[in-house]
Amino acid sequence: MNEDDAAQVRSCLDGNTEAMRAFVARFQSSIFGLCYRMLGHRQDAEDIVQEVFVRAFRSLHQWDSNRTLKPWLLTIAANRCRTFLSKRSRRPVPSEFASDLAICQSAEELQDLGEELQNAISLLRDDHRTCFILFHQENLSCQEIGNILDRPEGTIKTWLHRSRQELAANLRQRGIVPEVRHESR
Repeated sequence: MNEDDAAQVRSCLDGNTEAMRAFVARFQSSIFGLCYRMLGHRQDAEDIVQEVFVRAFRSLHQWDSNRTLKPWLLTIAANRCRTFLSKRSRRPVPSEFASDLAICQSAEELQDLGEELQNAISLLRDDHRTCFILFHQENLSCQEIGNILDRPEGTIKTWLHRSRQELAANLRQRGIVPEVRHESR
């Protein structure tokens, strides 16, 4: 795969428009998926994806051909999303957001479990959310995530554990999953 990556990067650096289109087509869905899950808004994710590709094309000459291309691009995407989120966190939060988190009492009220999970993921701390998304939705290893987030592998494992616990607690609190009680005999 690294040879394919290197050949594609060389073609892009040579100004081959078709290679650039193929480059975008190859990675667009993964990058958009990460951005959408991190940001929670389609238009914001689309804007950040464009920024990611602009930055990537500007920096292709700096890419280390010993690394695979996808984690390098996801690093750029995660960094752009974190920057965007830090700017967004300084803005006031609309009060309507609270109504989106209403507790559903019956299975009929749950139209989409994926939507509920996305709501719970959006409540995670930024670093935990990024780690969770990269591991569970982008299928990256703890080591790869550590490289992307510039953190030790042990920290990534801790963040994954904590994000899973927080998600489960949030979903239990909202009535999405039942409370699990352990009885001692």
